Amino acid sequence: MHHPYAELIGLVVEDQGDGHSACSLQVAEHHLNPHRVVHGAVIFALADTGMGAALYPTLAAEERCATIDVKINYFKPVASGLVSCKTALVNKGRTVAHLESKVYSGETLVAQASGNYAIFPARKDGQK
Repeated sequence: MHHPYAELIGLVVEDQGDGHSACSLQVAEHHLNPHRVVHGAVIFALADTGMGAALYPTLAAEERCATIDVKINYFKPVASGLVSCKTALVNKGRTVAHLESKVYSGETLVAQASGNYAIFPARKDGQK
């Protein structure tokens, strides 16, 4: 699926299946905050995109999803290298799904997120 924001920041979905995903991002200068570490919004984008990527394969063709909320905890700063995210679907109901993402720099857990996503019918006018 074409994902303009992911492309903008260099986020790559490497694996996507029913209820799981893996994505990554190679840290570049434009990902850093004034303290020379990866901005929290970049880590958040990895988790949020990973959750959507894990949920989409579980949806029916006429269904879509959207983020309701995401809670993230940051554990360690990242200044360079590859940042990766592993996501798993925890629970999927008829209208809401819950997912969890773990974000790593190498083998080090740097953040963990949990999120709830609405599941709803696609619009009939052709809009996504």
